[in-house]
Amino acid sequence: MSSKEAKTRTKILEATWKLMEQNQGQGVRMSDIAKSAGVSRQAVYLHFESRVDLMNATTKYVDEVLGLDERLQCVSDAPSATKALELFIEVWGNYIPEIYGLSKALLAVRDTDEAASKAWDECMSCLRNASRDIVEGLNQSKVLSSQWTNDAAGDLLWTMLSVQNWEQLINDCGWSQTQYVDGMTKMIQASILD
Repeated sequence: MSSKEAKTRTKILEATWKLMEQNQGQGVRMSDIAKSAGVSRQAVYLHFESRVDLMNATTKYVDEVLGLDERLQCVSDAPSATKALELFIEVWGNYIPEIYGLSKALLAVRDTDEAASKAWDECMSCLRNASRDIVEGLNQSKVLSSQWTNDAAGDLLWTMLSVQNWEQLINDCGWSQTQYVDGMTKMIQASILD
């Protein structure tokens, strides 16, 4: 990909991210994205086959810009499975506020927008798989409570760390970000560890 093509692609991804957050996902059409990016609608389709492709690429772009992989490196480098769990909760819990606008937009239109639904499902599938990997490490280290199967504990971890739970605790219950991360860490550890 040439430098010019890469710049155009980035402009399209930035415009999509901005419009999705600004409009809470409502009525964001390819033509709106093209206009906001300052490119033709045809240029959008030259870079992205479909709206599904664009939405998936946008969520990956957001993770790249915000450095999610780099943040998660500490989880991989953790000296123990229990420390990996603690760091995973901390990294993801502190990442949610940064992606909340886009997450809320995707959730708002998930039932009526196939592209948004597929992008959301792919993101959540990655989080679910990461949760199961964490639990597998706990099981291998023999610190996972015997009352849980790997799948069930992974699903519980994934669900407890959902954007929706963060939203309720922060926005509806008035928890601080620190209170959220500390509370989730304690609740999850008490729920799934021996």
